[in-house]
Amino acid sequence: MMDLKTGKAGEIAIMGENMGEKGVLESKLKGFGSLSCKDTFLRADQIDFKSWDLKLDKQISHAWTKDKEPHEKAEWEIDLAKLDIRYVIAHGTYGTVYKGLYDGLQVAVKVLDWGEDGLATAAETAALRASFQQEVAVWHKLDHPNVTKFIGASMGTSNLKIPSQNGPSDGPNSLPSRACCVVVEYLPGGTLKKFLIKNHNKKLAFKVVIQLALDLSRGLSYLHSKKIVHRDVKTENMLLDSQRNLKIADFGVARVEAQNPRDMTGATGTLGYMAPEVLDGKPYDRKCDVYSFGICLWEIYCCDMPYPDLSFADVSSAVVNQNLRPEIPRCCPSGLASVMKKCWDGNPNKRPEMDEVVKLLETIDTSKGGGMIPEDQSRGCFCFGPTRGP
Repeated sequence: MMDLKTGKAGEIAIMGENMGEKGVLESKLKGFGSLSCKDTFLRADQIDFKSWDLKLDKQISHAWTKDKEPHEKAEWEIDLAKLDIRYVIAHGTYGTVYKGLYDGLQVAVKVLDWGEDGLATAAETAALRASFQQEVAVWHKLDHPNVTKFIGASMGTSNLKIPSQNGPSDGPNSLPSRACCVVVEYLPGGTLKKFLIKNHNKKLAFKVVIQLALDLSRGLSYLHSKKIVHRDVKTENMLLDSQRNLKIADFGVARVEAQNPRDMTGATGTLGYMAPEVLDGKPYDRKCDVYSFGICLWEIYCCDMPYPDLSFADVSSAVVNQNLRPEIPRCCPSGLASVMKKCWDGNPNKRPEMDEVVKLLETIDTSKGGGMIPEDQSRGCFCFGPTRGP
C-alpha cells in the first residue's frame, strides 16, 4: 500500500494544490469511490501512473506552447510551406546556398549547418546559432537598392526539403534536427569576384568600374548610416543582378557599431581586405569597411588579385608593419587613384566616411575613358607586365 501524500501520487496531489486545482486528485482517481487526500490509502499497483504522467505532460506542454507562441513567431519568420528548394548554387564553410522559389518568387536559400554532426563542440555550435541570429537581426531591417533584399528566415526546423544532387525537393533531408535557413532575393549575375575573374584579361570599361564602385560605396554608406559595420567587405560578398547592379550580401559577421571602438576587436574579415588595425588586434570602427572598400576598388579597376605572390602571413605582417598596399597601375586616372589611397590610409581617422567617398566618385569624369581599356584597343593595358591573378 502507498500513502498518497508520498511518492508519485503525492507529487501530483501537491502539484494540483500549487496550481489551484482542488479537484485534480479526485478526478484522476475516478472509479475508486469517495476519497480523501488526507488519510486515504490505495494499492500502488492499482494506479496507472503512466497514464497520469502522459496527461499531465500534455497539459503542461500545451500551457507552455500557448505562452511561448507569441514570442517565438518573429516578423521575419518564413512559411516553410511556400518554400521550394531546387538546386545548389554554392558551398560555404558553414552551409550551402540553393536556388529556389518562395511564394512563386525566385530566391537564394542559405541553409546553415548548426554543427550538430558530432564534429563541432557545443561552444562552436552555440557560436553558429548566435551568428545566424545576428545576421537575421541585421539584415531584415535593411532596405536599399545596393543591399541584397532579405525575404525571411527559419530559426530552426526539421521540415526543410533538400533536393538530392541536382534533383527537385522530394522528401525529408538529412540535416540536423534544428537546421536553419535565410531566404533572400536571387541575383543571377553571381558574385562580383567571379565577374572580375571573367574579365581578368580584357578588363572593364572605365564607366563600368565607376558604376560598380558607386554601387558598393552607396551600399556601404547606407549601412554606416544605420550604425552597421559589415566587417567582411570583399568582392566575394558582392552580388550582381541581371543589369549588373551591385548589391552587398552576407551579413554573417556584420554587427551594430559599438559606441566605444574598444568594444569591437578581433580579427574578423578576410586577409587581403582587412584593415591594419583589425589585423593587429586593435580597436576598430566603421573605417575598417572603408579600408576594405579601397582594396575592392583597386580590384574592380584592375580585375586582378591583390598580393598574388605573397602568403597570408606575409600579407598580414607587411600591411601592418610596412604599409603594404596593392600597386596602382600607371594608367589609373589620378582621381580614382586618390580615392584608393585615401580609403586604405594606415590611420583610420584619415580615411574618409563612405558618404564622402560617394561624392568623390560622382565627380570623376568617365566620358573620356581612362580605364584599363584604351579607347583604340580591344584589350586592356599592360601596366602589370606578366599575367597575374586567378
